[in-house]
Amino acid sequence: MTVDLFIFLSLSLVAIVAALGMLFSKNAVYSALFLILNFATVAVFYLLLGAPFIAMAQVTVYAGAIMVLFLFVIMLLGAELLEPGQTRGWQRPLASILTLVLLAEAAYLIFARSDLVADITPAPAGYASPQAIGEVLFSRYLLPFEITSILLLVAMVGAIILTKKVSKRI
Repeated sequence: MTVDLFIFLSLSLVAIVAALGMLFSKNAVYSALFLILNFATVAVFYLLLGAPFIAMAQVTVYAGAIMVLFLFVIMLLGAELLEPGQTRGWQRPLASILTLVLLAEAAYLIFARSDLVADITPAPAGYASPQAIGEVLFSRYLLPFEITSILLLVAMVGAIILTKKVSKRI
């Protein structure tokens, strides 16, 4: 067993346990923290695959910004104080059917189509490195990048204006 395989298997176990902890946790804050742990293990998977930029984006965007927003909303709404609602009668059978479909698809891909790994070719050296992404982003995609930054700036200014209290002048 190689070191990469050992790291992969141990992180896979951590990711599966974190996902199960997220699903079965009664506390919404603990569930969000399990999700952060799962995002971190996915980032390490990206590092093992040789994609440091995507790993850093995973940590920054998902584990950083989005999970802080989730935790802020959970704390603001007081989700722990609410009593659990009634489920609809059709939700449990539908979830069971979809689970069986997912397991059947996974079994088919694992056992019937075992030649999928042979089709994967390794990425060239420097692929998806921060330098390569920066060169493409600021040469070929400069105009869409600038338009996106302007749209984000306008959205931020709009959010500030919408949340600002209006003061009456006499």
